[in-house]
Amino acid sequence: MRQDCWIGGQWAPASSGRRFPVENPATEELLAEVADGDAPDVDAAVRAARACFESDAWRGLAARQRGQLLAKAAEILESRLVEFATLETRQNGKLFFESRIEIAMSADVLRYFAGWADKITGDTLPVSGNFFTYTLKEPVGVVGAITPWNFPLNLAVWKFAPALAAGCTVVSKPPSEAPLTILLFAEVLEAAGFPAGTFNVVPGGGRTAGAALVKHPGVDKISFTGSTEVGKGVMKDAADTVKRVTLELGGKSPNIVFADADIPAAIRGAQTGIFYSKGEVCAAGSRLLVERSVHDQVVGELAARAKKLVPGDPFDKNTRLGAVVSKRQQETVLGYVAKGKAEGAALVAGGNAATVNGKGWYVEATIFDGVSPAMTIAREEIFGPVLAVLTFEGVEEAVALGNQSMYGLAAGLWTKDIQKAHRVARALKAGTVWINTYNSYDPAAPFGGYKASGFGRDLGREALEGYLETKSVWVAL
Repeated sequence: MRQDCWIGGQWAPASSGRRFPVENPATEELLAEVADGDAPDVDAAVRAARACFESDAWRGLAARQRGQLLAKAAEILESRLVEFATLETRQNGKLFFESRIEIAMSADVLRYFAGWADKITGDTLPVSGNFFTYTLKEPVGVVGAITPWNFPLNLAVWKFAPALAAGCTVVSKPPSEAPLTILLFAEVLEAAGFPAGTFNVVPGGGRTAGAALVKHPGVDKISFTGSTEVGKGVMKDAADTVKRVTLELGGKSPNIVFADADIPAAIRGAQTGIFYSKGEVCAAGSRLLVERSVHDQVVGELAARAKKLVPGDPFDKNTRLGAVVSKRQQETVLGYVAKGKAEGAALVAGGNAATVNGKGWYVEATIFDGVSPAMTIAREEIFGPVLAVLTFEGVEEAVALGNQSMYGLAAGLWTKDIQKAHRVARALKAGTVWINTYNSYDPAAPFGGYKASGFGRDLGREALEGYLETKSVWVAL
């Protein structure tokens, strides 16, 4: 399989002729050789996006027509769900049933923002004087979308859908580890009837294609999901051309279990919070905070569950733990396991690399107990199936520990006390707080971070604001 850049409605090899391999992390087989785009390819894609943005073919569409195109894209994606989910699992290593959930959500996101397209309105303003004054909401222009490998298509659609609903055009820089479903998605938008140039894809490295997209003067906005360190660089580079920026960055999210919780439900939620998608989730509940009186029960049961999560073939319906995305990521995760041991945490489950039939980049479901807030595994984002358990006494300490992080992407809490639940939810500094659940998402619910987890929001009505300009119009009467 060979995949090229998608620019202006045409497939084209990288101008350099270079290609890079994409491998199946569960089997180590070569899946594709993909065009290794660079600055000239980004420039061609941005020019195509700009030409489309300024054309009657796109600007001349009524808002409702844009919505109809997005709705059609959702319908087509749903009709190809198994094909997309299969490719997602092959390039990412996640479980097939997880990929099916995520592709289905991608279609839901498209449909949700299809409904918003003709509901983007301005206001009339009661200003002083004899004027009729109103606001217009206008598309920001060409959007550069840079997205990660953990949810390759789903997180990308979180950006594509509101941008297109708002009337913007898009240049996507997909993740090098897993670019294939975004490239395939170009077929969906073409089949739905989007004009050529509305959507463009330039695969390539972050330091080459990604950096060129951020720095390009023809790009009006960058929407980035990735690590905090890379996000800081995106901000710096975008500043030179005063681009608008939305950043959804890293997390080290606390998942808090109070003694008065439904403990079996909390244990299941803790398992989902860290081991769903092998822990390669920006909002993973990677810090489990357990009230002391129920600590032994929670950790003992959770460790027993973790030991049953045997890594296996992601397409096997009985498998519950797939492969991490690459050998490099496996080495990173195992490096954090070594740090946890060296700093004195107690390893109660997992901690080892694994293979399936001698192949693949797997890591066992891993749990550390006796973790202190100063330990590396309690402070840094691991992005793998590794849980750090901390103990607390009372609400105040739970909140203090929960907020003792530079990150603020998400948090969870488990309690039957409704007053406590709402009080703690208000006190936690996070963009999403789950009460008696974890990893729940919906296209209508905005998602994004506090502190070093970024700013701006994906999903929900709030996402649209990131792709719109507000213009004030004054009419003297």
